[in-house]
Amino acid sequence: MTIPAHPPLLGCDFSSSPTRRKPIVLALGHLSGNTVHLYRFERFTTLADFGAWLAQPADWVGGFDLPFGLPRELVLALGWPTEWAACMAHYASLTRPQLRGVFQAFCASRPAGGKFAHRATDGPAGASPSMKWVNPPVAWMLHAGVPLLRAAGVHLPGLSEGDRRRVALEAYPGLLAREVLGGRRSYKSDDPKRQTAERQLARMDLLSALCRDAGATRLGLRLALPQAARKAVADDGSGDLLDATLCLLQAAWGQCRYAQGDRRYGMPSASDALEGWILTAPFPSSG
Repeated sequence: MTIPAHPPLLGCDFSSSPTRRKPIVLALGHLSGNTVHLYRFERFTTLADFGAWLAQPADWVGGFDLPFGLPRELVLALGWPTEWAACMAHYASLTRPQLRGVFQAFCASRPAGGKFAHRATDGPAGASPSMKWVNPPVAWMLHAGVPLLRAAGVHLPGLSEGDRRRVALEAYPGLLAREVLGGRRSYKSDDPKRQTAERQLARMDLLSALCRDAGATRLGLRLALPQAARKAVADDGSGDLLDATLCLLQAAWGQCRYAQGDRRYGMPSASDALEGWILTAPFPSSG
């Protein structure tokens, strides 16, 4: 496949502790009309290798499955800096055991059912709070991933100026997957014993819907990928390849918004500059 000259797209399924068994996965592709062409996957088994890849001169718009910010409520309660870059620098300076202790103390003082603080984007996206350190440990994803993006000097619309040839957007594949599959239908598991035929069927149904027509989701985009890649995605019980693919589609939506004159790639202008916003999540109307 000939790769076009305009900035390509990437979707990233991130791991805060990548290994050969559970690598960081990138889906690479490009947008042509309303079709997103996926042409290959890349894998990284160390954070250092991934950081080096991010820092390379290139042109891309990427959707990354990791939180880019903390809840303002939490930051204020802890007395941490309320400017995004300073807050992220302070967060990165603490170890995971230190952060776990701070978060546990915060949660201990709160009532049942409201232990965690949430970002404004979490509800509309259906995402876990970015301070959550277990099931899933998204707090560690932020702790590992955002410093890599900052060190690489990429551009983070609405959060931090950087190299505008490399644009990083916060994505969340579960948002798009639920839109297509509906309800609580599961399509993945990291536990091999739970990688069932039902979950494989869900992945196949999700892929079929995304490849069938651009009207399958409100993003208005259609997915195209080689047959070998489609089989690999369907057969991947962990869902990592599919999650990277979903992030690729969300990045394409952001690229479309930019092409239409939105310099924030679809990030609402009224979103909190400390918390960030999940790409494609609906912003509540003012009524």
